[in-house]
Parts: sequence; C-alpha cells; structure tokens
Amino acid sequence: MTISRRRFLGSGAAVAAGAAASGLFAAPAVQAQGAPITFRVSSSMPVDPNAAHYIWFDLFQKALKAKVGERIRLDYFPNGQLGKEADVVQQVIIGSVDMMITGSSIWATAVPELGALDLGFLFDSYAHGAKALDAGVGKTFEAMLEERKGINVLGWGFHFGARSVYTRTKVDNLAGLKSVKLRVLPAPAFIETFKIMGAVPVPIPVNELYTALQTGVVDGFEHDPATVLSNRFYEVAKFCLRTDHLFSPMICAIGKRGLAKVPANLKDAFMAAAREATVAERAIADSKATEAMKELEKLGVTFTAFPAADRAAIAKPISDTLYAQFMTQYPATKPVFDAVAKAR
Repeated sequence: MTISRRRFLGSGAAVAAGAAASGLFAAPAVQAQGAPITFRVSSSMPVDPNAAHYIWFDLFQKALKAKVGERIRLDYFPNGQLGKEADVVQQVIIGSVDMMITGSSIWATAVPELGALDLGFLFDSYAHGAKALDAGVGKTFEAMLEERKGINVLGWGFHFGARSVYTRTKVDNLAGLKSVKLRVLPAPAFIETFKIMGAVPVPIPVNELYTALQTGVVDGFEHDPATVLSNRFYEVAKFCLRTDHLFSPMICAIGKRGLAKVPANLKDAFMAAAREATVAERAIADSKATEAMKELEKLGVTFTAFPAADRAAIAKPISDTLYAQFMTQYPATKPVFDAVAKAR
C-alpha cells in the first residue's frame, strides 16, 4: 500500500491511528484477531517505474503476499514523507519507522565505516560491486549495523545506473568541474571525493534539490539517470558529464523492533521474499539505466563522456589519499578494500 501525502498529513487522529496500526502503541500479540501486521516503509523516491526504491518495494510486496497472503501489510511512504533520510535512519533505529529503502550512503551517518562504499571510483561497474558485496563485503557491513544499531539488511539492491554529474551549464571534463557547486549527500566520503575533483560540494536533502537548482543555490548535482528522470531534475539540469564515479548499492533495512513484529512462523517467508526482491531488482537495474538515459536524451539532456585520461588522473589521488585515510581512520574496513580489489 502506498500512502499519499494528503492522507499522511490529514489529521492527528489519522496519524495516531496509523501509528497504532503499525505497532507503535501495541505489540503484534495484542492486535485484533485476523488484522494484518503492518509495517511503515520509508523512501525518499517517488512511486515511479524509474525509482529503484519503489521497484524493490513492489517486488518485495508481491513476493510477500504470495507467501503469507494478507497476514502482513506494507504501508509505503514515498517522497520523504516521514522526514529527511538522516532523520528517518534514527527513526528506524528506535523503531518509530519499521523499514527504510535508501542508498547505502545515508547509513554512514550511523555507522561511518559504510562510507567506504561512497568513495569515488571504488567499483568499476555494478557487476564488480555485486561480486564484492556477495563475496563478503555485504556481510561485513551487516554485522556492524546489527551489532551497533540493531539494524538488519534485507537486501543489497542497485540503483538504476552509475552516478554521474548533472549541471545547468555544460561541463566537458574534470577541469570544468572546478568551483562548480554540486549537491551531494551529507556523507563525508561524498564531500571529500568532490573536493578532490575540484568541485564545491553542497550537502542538502534530495527533496530540496529541485528548488536549489532553480534558485541557483547549486549549479548541479550527482545522481543516477533513473533518479534524474523520476524526480524530473532534467527540467533544471540539461547537461550530464558521465563520470560514472559511483556504483553505490541500495540498502533495504529493517530495525530491531520492526523485525520483532514478524511472527516466528512467518520470518523465513519474510526473509525469502526480501531475497527474491533483491535478486529481481538487481536483474532489471542495467536495462532500467539504459532506458532512463535514452529517455533523458529525448527530453533534451546532453550526455558527455568523461575523458579516460581524466578518470585515470583523478582515480589515483582518490585511491592514494581517501582510501588510505579511510583505512587508517577505520581499520575494520581494510578487508573491504582488499575484497573489492580482489573482485576486479
């Protein structure tokens, strides 16, 4: 079920009733007999076939229904309706929101080691990223999230395409990024990566980006093509420098209180549905990225290839500086970098 903004903001009584239904005021054991167990699921993306969050959610919802029928209901809150992502992370940790679908980046605000996944040019492709994640990188971070924050990762999905730089005026190469104000996620790895690339990183929430582009608060941003399409950012940023600097994974996370709401006899089915959704979502990611880029071109976006020499020139200082600094600051991530290198 998708919750509209109007319905969500309708009245205090409605919100209270929704909270009660989602298990905030009552444990599943005392719910009315036959009533479904409801879960509040947050996303910053819209309900759109080009939104990776929604595609994973829809796949999960269908797989879950096939396995448990109407015993579990998922209430989907898109477009950041439950708050800024950094705030929703805390809500998932304490249990006022059950689940969250988001880029791995924002979880670095809770477990900083996850910032390793946001360092520029870490992965060469999503195939490379998948190989590393499935070979142990994912389990390393899952253990940290569970031990420190009580968070379980239901799946590591993919966004629809690598992240590149989109701007209001054309940028042809690395030198052209100098002093360009780019919106980035409020994560240290993003900020430091773009500082090395010569840009001026401006960390603001994605739901404020469209207005920030319109008003000139930022000159551009970095994101994947499907998100640009689904959020209509192409209306205010017509140029893309295909840096392909980040193949960041998507995390589908559930908090300790949320997971505790799943009855023991349904837990295997719940987790199996999440695995199925993750496999299916990954499988369509590449085609969605290609489709999104073609559609953006039709809508007037000009794509410029990032010069190979520029990529090589910037990848080395990022590796020598940021990767080394990150491993020094967070020694537990050294096996992660080793596994990523081995997966090449």
